[in-house]
Amino acid sequence: MHVPSVSTVALAAAATAFADTQRVAAYNSLPSLTVHACPEVATITYSHSVPEQTAFPTTEVELCYVEDQQTPSGGSAFLHINFTAYAEPYFYYDPSMGTNDPLYEYEVMETFISRGTNDPQTYLEFEVNPGNATWQAFIYNPSKVRAPNATFTNFPIDPFAVGIAASTVLDEPAGVWSSYVQIPLGLFNVDRNRAKGTEWRMNFFRIVESEESYPDQTLGAWSPPDEASFHKTPFFGYVKFA
Repeated sequence: MHVPSVSTVALAAAATAFADTQRVAAYNSLPSLTVHACPEVATITYSHSVPEQTAFPTTEVELCYVEDQQTPSGGSAFLHINFTAYAEPYFYYDPSMGTNDPLYEYEVMETFISRGTNDPQTYLEFEVNPGNATWQAFIYNPSKVRAPNATFTNFPIDPFAVGIAASTVLDEPAGVWSSYVQIPLGLFNVDRNRAKGTEWRMNFFRIVESEESYPDQTLGAWSPPDEASFHKTPFFGYVKFA
């Protein structure tokens, strides 16, 4: 049996300590947001690219929650999100794509959502494109950073079955597109009238792309990760429902 040398163990411990220090530094700079019950909205705005932190088209996200929204299957708590993409010159998407097609190959706005305060291994990814097509799945990312050769998979969701809905409006002369989205909080085991006080990790993203630049993309984020990968959960911001 091979026994690691003292120096090997020490180096490994030092590397782990350094990684932990870097992670704590990242945590200290993470954004946070307090979200209230509708109709009061909390608003975030971001305008920095990933990972360069250079100028990026302004993107706005408004959020609020409903404790008891009536649905065909009864009452449920919902998160309401209004995405708005400003300074949009392209409106570039594939109109032949529909629900749970690879919309992320083109322009989309996205949110990643996990209940709790830990860096999540499992989280919801939701995307919407300018044509109002949506992509939604639970992601299993046990490395938390989509590490090379690590397990990374997804479990698609039927939005019509669970109550995820989107409504998208384009204003091409103004260079703006907006999507109003509702996501049932029952997906995260939040019962109706139990949303207030819950804590979350979330991030919000936008992809800008043109026919000429395809497949190269410009990425923006509320809480920008340190490389061009959205699936780095230590960079998710903190959200509390008040």
